[in-house]
Amino acid sequence: MTFSDPTDAIVAANRGLRESLPFDDDADFALADRGFLGTIDPLVIRNDDGDVVWDAESYNFLTGEAPDTVNPSLWRQSTLAAKHGLYEVVEGVYQVRGFDLSNISFIETDNGVIVIDPLISAEPAAAALKLYREHRGDRPVKAVIFTHSHIDHFGGIFGITSQEEVDSGAVEIIAPEGFVEHSVAENVYAGTAMGRRAGYMYGAKLARGPKGQVGAGLGQTTSTGWIGIIVPTKDISTTGETYTVDGVEIEFQMAPGTEAPAEMHFYFPKYRALCMAENATHNLHNLLTLRGALVRDPHVWSRYLTEAIHTFGDRTDVVFASHHWPTWGADEIHTFLSTQRDLYGYLHDQVLRMLNRGMTGTEIAEAIELPPAIENAWNARGYYGSVSHNVKAIYQRYMGWFDGNPANLWAHTPSELATRYVSAIGGIDRVVEIAQAAYDTGDYRWAATLLSHAVFTDTSHASARALYADTLTQLGYGSENGTWRNFFLSGATELTEGNFGTPTKTDAPSIVAQLSPEQLFDAFAIQVDGPRAWHLDLATDVTFSDLGRSFRVTLRNGVLVYAEREPVDDAQLHITLTKARLLAVAGGDVSQDGIDVTGDFGVLETLLSVLQPGDPDFEIVLP
Repeated sequence: MTFSDPTDAIVAANRGLRESLPFDDDADFALADRGFLGTIDPLVIRNDDGDVVWDAESYNFLTGEAPDTVNPSLWRQSTLAAKHGLYEVVEGVYQVRGFDLSNISFIETDNGVIVIDPLISAEPAAAALKLYREHRGDRPVKAVIFTHSHIDHFGGIFGITSQEEVDSGAVEIIAPEGFVEHSVAENVYAGTAMGRRAGYMYGAKLARGPKGQVGAGLGQTTSTGWIGIIVPTKDISTTGETYTVDGVEIEFQMAPGTEAPAEMHFYFPKYRALCMAENATHNLHNLLTLRGALVRDPHVWSRYLTEAIHTFGDRTDVVFASHHWPTWGADEIHTFLSTQRDLYGYLHDQVLRMLNRGMTGTEIAEAIELPPAIENAWNARGYYGSVSHNVKAIYQRYMGWFDGNPANLWAHTPSELATRYVSAIGGIDRVVEIAQAAYDTGDYRWAATLLSHAVFTDTSHASARALYADTLTQLGYGSENGTWRNFFLSGATELTEGNFGTPTKTDAPSIVAQLSPEQLFDAFAIQVDGPRAWHLDLATDVTFSDLGRSFRVTLRNGVLVYAEREPVDDAQLHITLTKARLLAVAGGDVSQDGIDVTGDFGVLETLLSVLQPGDPDFEIVLP
């Protein structure tokens, strides 16, 4: 779609920000270019079918001064994040940046290379490995390290190695304890809803350009190639644990419950290089990502950064991470890590102070002020996480959804609330009139609230939809946060062009194949349509022939319950099958092929008939 031009209010706000932030500090540009060895030109990566899965060329517009349609601070960050190629961090340590949302790193060993975080999908990872080898020789992969349990740090594994190489012992896979459980679970329990919202968060359907998607703050966007996973051969569980790969020692620091539930930092004494995974990057990260997730803990995040400073600071010459560019020099490293540490610690402590004085999350988000040294640190700006939504996340972590106001304890649904507001104001045309006045004065937040009520009352009201789209466009143009911009502009797109669904999906077969039996049964349980299943009383014994495990699965009162136990005669149905065959059942194959059946097979068919899968096309900006 073609978005509207920026209003005078947005132009003034963006230009005003340029005057308030230290744009004369351009040190990051030199750091982001340091050690550049080469890139692919043009950087357009395709899969075997010829489909583009990564297009860095689409960001070539990111040059010069920020246009009035982009917050100048976000423009600066996107310009830095769009840089791509192979970089020497120190001799023996290399990164390929700008080939995906995340970085892939290469640590040279005596006879080969350790690969850290093989991106989201195989094609960009393979292209990065090829680029590395063109400059550093055809070194064999000796090990792959997954820093944590998010897909942009393991999904491209099959571009680096194969299951056969791992099974043979030629390649080790090293990851923090709990990696597989958390990696897979994220794609099961709320995966459909997260995927739909991720389409908004990363601007998947937005054209790239000064009036569209300019980046996501942490990186530019996500690749769309072949996603996979390989189970680690070496789990790391203890801070201080060391492990040697082909002559290179690695010292680990566990950091669970920070940016990911399973995450770790690690240090290479040979290179005096410290990898901080995703806990110290050049922006404020998310405590609650806009796509949805469990709230992360800023208190332990801050503590682990303190531990890293004390454990590794005096013997580190360079810090690098899974996103953005490295930091070199003892003083610079201390400042960088301390600023990141203080950022998360300050947000945590101040929110607790203010909520204990009776303030709600929304009120704290408006009132909180960062210390000047943090406010003016480029690496602490809210390009991916924001102070506003992180503060609300901390409030949610400690206090939950209820703000204590009894009027909010039993509020109407958005649609019912909208109908009543619109009626009280004097009808939808009057609401649009008031919203237009707010828009004209630059009060886009109030205009968006009014217009959301309007379209939740009448989705077909053309002028309400049009003004709402324009309002969200202006909010996008003014956003320093890349994901906020993408959310606003994605909402404007759906108001104008209709629902675009979930453009990208992460339920790759190799990831789904790693579901444990318990996770598989959980996947069934969260799809049970309770009211349709109230009357059912089903009992099935399930034996996994390939795992040597059996479970009793019952459905009563609309609740699917499972327990590991040996089969007994009182089950209505006993089925024996492989885990892969149950996965096929979950995918809709309800034939008896590959299933040994004792009892009434109709019990399984009845169970499957009351499952309601998630809707990847649910509405967001409309009711």
